[in-house]
Amino acid sequence: MFSHPNFIAFKSIVHKEISRYTRIWVQTLLPPSITMTLYFVIFGNLIGSRIGDMGGYSYMEFIVPGLIMMSVITNSYSNVVSSFFSAKFQRSIEEMLVSPIPNIVILSGYIIGGVSRGMLTGLIVTTVSMFFVDINIHNLGLLVIVVILTSIMFSLAGFVNAVFAKTFDDISIIPTFVLTPLTYLGGVFYSIQLLPDLWQSVSLANPILYMVNAFRFGFLGTSDIDIGIAIALIITFIVGLGSVAMYLLKNGIGLRS
Repeated sequence: MFSHPNFIAFKSIVHKEISRYTRIWVQTLLPPSITMTLYFVIFGNLIGSRIGDMGGYSYMEFIVPGLIMMSVITNSYSNVVSSFFSAKFQRSIEEMLVSPIPNIVILSGYIIGGVSRGMLTGLIVTTVSMFFVDINIHNLGLLVIVVILTSIMFSLAGFVNAVFAKTFDDISIIPTFVLTPLTYLGGVFYSIQLLPDLWQSVSLANPILYMVNAFRFGFLGTSDIDIGIAIALIITFIVGLGSVAMYLLKNGIGLRS
């Protein structure tokens, strides 16, 4: 599958993807750091000081993992959906599909590009957070696993969105009406233990809740969700979205005119 010619193709796609967002870093990497700084100042320092501790941790310590995960999710998704839709819109993807490059190589190249941007943005936000709070890591291995799996999952979701999008407006519908609400209701700024029983049960249907809590456990060693279930859920989504993406590529759905 990844023979020498295929590896060259894979490396070329990854290089193109990374070059694309690093070349315009003022638009891709700088805004998340500014946005998260505002979150830290407003929610952490100004509001957090009045809220008090959250499960034995300061409010700032509690929200840091969620804010990092929020930036990883947003940037992994947006990188793939915008890049692949642009390739589809410009018809350059058709040249790749008729070439001898396997579909898995094409998909992997775009996914790695999304993962790299998501993780780089997460690293930038983590660095920014160090100016506001002392970060202690409970389980580094879990942190790495969760952030990689989450980046892969939302890169795949961005890929599927790009395939079905008809216009540039279509690629903003899911982030605006699905990702943003789910992220804000995914335990980034609060513990679901504070909610009434009914709303705790409703919150359990939000997949982002599991990712945020698994990531928070890596930092603080505390979580509202069973970590094993969270990891299993993320892997299930990856397998499902990956299968859909491969099916779409194989059949040219939404790609061939």
